[in-house]
Amino acid sequence: MSDRERRFELVVFDWDGTLFDSTALITRCIQDSCVDLGLPVPSDRDASYVIGLGLRDALLHAAPTLAPERYGELAQRYRQHYLARHRELILFEGALELLHELKGRRHLLAVATGKSRAGLDDALATASLHGMFDATRTADETAS
Repeated sequence: MSDRERRFELVVFDWDGTLFDSTALITRCIQDSCVDLGLPVPSDRDASYVIGLGLRDALLHAAPTLAPERYGELAQRYRQHYLARHRELILFEGALELLHELKGRRHLLAVATGKSRAGLDDALATASLHGMFDATRTADETAS
């Protein structure tokens, strides 16, 4: 194998919207959570904008009228909606083949995501991808 075929040793992926086609589900769960709490419902554009942000930052954007002391309540509603439907998520077409190709070329693979550790571990299990990545990092592992 030439150096050109393996230009980078490490390839780092985001999760939602990069490997997993989760945009519609995340958007709907944010909107449903706002409905649950009687908040203005963000547009699809505003709700999907938050993908990739940590949950707290996402809620600041998606529900700007929510009092900070209620962030935990909205986050809990979001988790309930998401967990009830997360098994509907699928990898983007060709993503699994790409990961196998990169592994076959001896790249190290990693995930850095705004998901929680529990959320990423569950998603990896759902997609049967445990062991595919050499390293993973989640929002709750980097929060200050």
